[in-house]
Amino acid sequence: MASMPKPIDGAHLSSTPLPTSLEGLREDAWPEIENLDPRTPLEIRPQSSWYSASKSLVDWLLAAVILVPALPIIALCWVGVRLSSSGPGFYVQSRLGRGGREYKMIKLRTMTQDAEAKNGGAKWSTKGDTRITGFGKFLRKTHFDELPQLFNVLMGQMSLVGPRPERQEIINKLGLEQKVPGYAQRLRVKPGVTGIAQIQIPADSDINSVKHKVVYDLYYIENFGLWLDLRIMAATAFKAVGLSPVWLRRLFFLPCRETVAEVVRGDSPAPVESTPTLQPV
Repeated sequence: MASMPKPIDGAHLSSTPLPTSLEGLREDAWPEIENLDPRTPLEIRPQSSWYSASKSLVDWLLAAVILVPALPIIALCWVGVRLSSSGPGFYVQSRLGRGGREYKMIKLRTMTQDAEAKNGGAKWSTKGDTRITGFGKFLRKTHFDELPQLFNVLMGQMSLVGPRPERQEIINKLGLEQKVPGYAQRLRVKPGVTGIAQIQIPADSDINSVKHKVVYDLYYIENFGLWLDLRIMAATAFKAVGLSPVWLRRLFFLPCRETVAEVVRGDSPAPVESTPTLQPV
């Protein structure tokens, strides 16, 4: 079992008081994490075990096996992309991998050709994003657009399970490393095709949503193992057919917010007033 980080001194927390009730909170609010001072030094210790030493080999073998049934799906989706909109079937984008090394991530194209160049540059996709094609909506809902990343796994650039990779442009534009505690720690492991954050919380939409996701990422870095990875991969398949995060958590025994928050809280008890906000969403 991975050792937990040292408890964080209360002086590192933001001076913004935590709410004493749920009144006025967003439905997905997580004040304990959102109010954490960006300067908080998080001592993250990556998992060290036989699995961590052989994870790249296990990833390669599993990716090769998964590609056998995935290749026909990728081929059919590629045809669907080409027939439904102008432009190439695949989309290649620069992302940051382990240690901050840049690599080219492969996806099936879900947006119109040159969408970012025509719409103000790099930015996150939002609900009702007009850049997404009709067929692209189907690909995103089923996560079939992610399947070509299996080739990135075979090339050693990604893991099957890990933190979601981000673009340097987005990191710089939004100042994520300066605003999100522990953001740079995500680069201590390979990024993943799927991950515990990806199946438990929505895609990034603002700084607070990134803070939420990073806490899940840091929890994973300290606790990953073969059994957890297998559960996350199985849960990903069920998410693709519409199972909610709550049911994924129940069926695959995934950690709730209270457990995940320990990665930044250490062994210190949660403040009484913030306990209601730590319930699963």
